[in-house]
Amino acid sequence: MIRKNTEALGEIKAQIFSLKGKTCEFCVNRGRKKFDTFKAVIDNTYPSVFTILYNEKVQTFSYFDVLCGTVRIKTESM
Repeated sequence: MIRKNTEALGEIKAQIFSLKGKTCEFCVNRGRKKFDTFKAVIDNTYPSVFTILYNEKVQTFSYFDVLCGTVRIKTESM
């Protein structure tokens, strides 16, 4: 079971790496039924996190956040 999650995490990393530099729509679960939805650019990708530019600020998320559903990314082509 751990292997499946590792494979899924690798796929998520590859997909986010391919979106680097593109504008995407993010839906972030901030807890207690609070959701933020905004458009931002994926700025950089690192081994365990990726950064986005939103309102001239840098925010960092982990790939695990995407795997768990805390962060949802929607591209304009979807």
